[in-house]
Amino acid sequence: MHNDICGLSPQAIESWLSDLTDQVPEFAALRPQTKQNGKAGYYHTLREICQQPLTWLDTSARVIGSLARLQAIVAESGLTGKRGALAFTGSGSSFYAGECLGLTLQQELAVPVHAIPAGLILTHPDTALPPGQGSLVVSLARSGDSPESTAVVDLLDKVCPGVRHLIITCNRNGRLAALRCDDPGFVTLVLDDATCDRSLVMTSSFSNLVWAGRSLGLLQSPGLYQEKTEALAAAAKQLLVGESGGIAALGKQSFRSVLYLGSGVRLGSARESALKMLEMTAGQVVTFAETYLGVRHGPLAAVQSDTLIVCFLSSEPLVRAYELDLIRELSRKNLGIRKVIVGEQVPLDVGQPQDHVIEYGPGVGLGDATLPMLDVLVGQLLAFFRCLSLGLRPDSPSSEDIINRVVGHFAIHRRA
Repeated sequence: MHNDICGLSPQAIESWLSDLTDQVPEFAALRPQTKQNGKAGYYHTLREICQQPLTWLDTSARVIGSLARLQAIVAESGLTGKRGALAFTGSGSSFYAGECLGLTLQQELAVPVHAIPAGLILTHPDTALPPGQGSLVVSLARSGDSPESTAVVDLLDKVCPGVRHLIITCNRNGRLAALRCDDPGFVTLVLDDATCDRSLVMTSSFSNLVWAGRSLGLLQSPGLYQEKTEALAAAAKQLLVGESGGIAALGKQSFRSVLYLGSGVRLGSARESALKMLEMTAGQVVTFAETYLGVRHGPLAAVQSDTLIVCFLSSEPLVRAYELDLIRELSRKNLGIRKVIVGEQVPLDVGQPQDHVIEYGPGVGLGDATLPMLDVLVGQLLAFFRCLSLGLRPDSPSSEDIINRVVGHFAIHRRA
């Protein structure tokens, strides 16, 4: 089942990009709405980062337009009755998208929710999914054309008969979108073509896959889902206008590695942000992501004098207490070149004078379940400006084609 709505207006995107160009000097210099910038190597990436608030509104409309079928597949999987399990699968960024959702949906649906790499299902099909439970497997994909995308679906039908599938993809013409269109055990939600990022790196495709998946915990409250979308889009616009200049300045500084810290679902946004920096700098900036409580158990040894530390700060008081303890410990030990502390209502006394605070805005109140969407926007912008400062091309930073927009063909091995 495909959802066919009118789609996102290109004119609306152009108007928003023009507004950004007028309001933000860093964007005025880059002119994100001008096609001539394709020669500079950042035309697609910059547009795809900046268009996200508008695309989220469109994704919300597509979800609501498919509400009856989505409610049905969730109910048929037993999740409405608090039975079975929900699994998100994908590769790379698409897997991290599932990590941004797991704990939130587990609380809302009161069933086990797992994010499972597609490659793990290929190598360990008998043990990758939760045992003895009916499941809904949500396949997340930008293109749906990587080798494992369809192979995982075919394999699960053999090792887990009766499992139901929800496919969320940004590519109407991909192999995954065309799979089993007439099968009642499959629902396919295709997002707007604008979200099928043309850049090598996933930016708007990633966040829209997350936001479409986020709806599964709110299918009985579509009005609330729409309200959250509108609040999120407004907060993202405010972030792009108010913080892009500071993030651009950070990107010009001479850090050679970045540690991203996040708790709960925001570990998913930390991992995605780390991947964006690694991809866009072609590995020239080394990255890693950890939890605040986990980093003390060894990974802290990797923090050097030229390491930037990005701290996604929780809005939950108990979680934040642990996080602030770690941030102050980093300050006492004088670790890293500086910290970037990101969140809602960041305390004035946290950090050191050289640290940089990115405030998500007074009164936004989105909460940790939604803040991964803004976290990754910060991560994308920081990686983008660092890429430019290194003289690389964000649309295709891997000059020797070590990595590609869509993973090339590789053999899918079957059991004898």
